[in-house]
Amino acid sequence: MRAWMLASIAARRDAGMVTSEYAVGVIAAVAFAAALYKVVTSGQVGEELQGIVGRALNVQM
Repeated sequence: MRAWMLASIAARRDAGMVTSEYAVGVIAAVAFAAALYKVVTSGQVGEELQGIVGRALNVQM
């Protein structure tokens, strides 16, 4: 029982992220978003996306 309580207390102390972890997470998310934006706005990917949307809109039911 005592070991379970100590483990529970230890888990609660480390339950959240600290400011530096948030900063690294935000930087990683922004870098991923920038890379994804570059890929999506490239010519070939744009044409492929337009083709996919066009085929989806012209589906016969």
